[in-house]
Amino acid sequence: MRIERVETMSCDAGWRTFSFLKITTADGVVGWSEYNQDFGSAGLTQVIEALAPAIIGMDPMRVEWIGRTLHVKTVQSRGGLNRQALAAIENALLDIKGKALGVPVHALFGGAVRERIPVYWSHCGSYRARWPEAMTGVPQVRSYEDLSRLGEEVRRRGFRGLKTNTLMPDGKGGLASYRPGFGHGPGFPELNWEPRVLRAAHDTAMALREGAGPEMGVMLDINFHFKTEGAIRIAEALAPVNLAWLEVDTHDAASLALIRRAAPCPVASCETLCERRDFKPFFEAYAMDVAIIDVVWNGFWESLKIAAMADVYEMNVAPHNFYGHLSSVMSAHFCAAVPNFRVMEIDIDSVAWRDEFFTGAPVIEDGMMLLPQGPGWGIEVNEAAVKARPPRHQDVGQGAPPPTAPPGSPPR
Repeated sequence: MRIERVETMSCDAGWRTFSFLKITTADGVVGWSEYNQDFGSAGLTQVIEALAPAIIGMDPMRVEWIGRTLHVKTVQSRGGLNRQALAAIENALLDIKGKALGVPVHALFGGAVRERIPVYWSHCGSYRARWPEAMTGVPQVRSYEDLSRLGEEVRRRGFRGLKTNTLMPDGKGGLASYRPGFGHGPGFPELNWEPRVLRAAHDTAMALREGAGPEMGVMLDINFHFKTEGAIRIAEALAPVNLAWLEVDTHDAASLALIRRAAPCPVASCETLCERRDFKPFFEAYAMDVAIIDVVWNGFWESLKIAAMADVYEMNVAPHNFYGHLSSVMSAHFCAAVPNFRVMEIDIDSVAWRDEFFTGAPVIEDGMMLLPQGPGWGIEVNEAAVKARPPRHQDVGQGAPPPTAPPGSPPR
């Protein structure tokens, strides 16, 4: 078996794009992976295409060999786009290997520890506040009362966890996302905390708590929006909410350790890190309760190695997963394979046409995603649907304006 062709393709997914890698062997076996270049990874497609000639003619079953070969070609600029490109290639090769052997990917790594994957509803309320024009059939979130009603919906639909972002009154009768860490809105570039922001974070999380009830795992993601001091103040302000975790992004392990020691709730982090070497100082500092691993960025095999490291430090892991259905399935295989697993992130709200891009959608029952059992990832990309919806933008920030916004409109 030899690799014959490597192709990339992208499609419009409303305020973002979905991107896919297709690797075909000489005897017609096709492997798929999903990657993403909207959120700070502009140019990733070009990096993948630059590496592709190196693997033509190679045996796709030798995944580790191909990975090490590409690693040495990029070692002088490791991580970042190079790691994400390697991850996309390795993930597609695993799909080929599983299909060639007639087994699901998790079976290549010891088999499933679990076949029902607990999931939480991510960006709960955030998307409905920011992108109502790009979605159909869901009510817009314009108030904390709307958030409470959404919390009730999450509970009724059987989910046991949800995650949101800070929503603040916008002065126009609605709510707006607080996102200075991504260069949007007030607070940039200083990233100082203010009493009004603490109040908004509390009111956001408490509204969902009141609607969803005391048993719901409520999480708040503050991304890169605060310095260490601000993250601690947020954690203190949200103590009455009884968070399942506060999610914090920082690239300094010692700072995160300070936050963890001061916070009255668990702390989750590391979703933006690539490779074991980047995770190592965070593990050694015991900087978080839950290590978040992006399977799309790191690659399935590397993610398993990171999870094994986390287990040594008595930490559980959770995948960073807010992309398309193929990513969700890839993340589910990861969650099935690792013993030290907490819960899986998944986006429920999206554009109405998301399902068109895939041969199947994740099956969720009583807050659990059912692990696909087909060979490889157990899901295929619908190429015709992808090609029918070419990307409308290629954003380098944190989500582009929805398709109905006029040119030049700032993100909500």
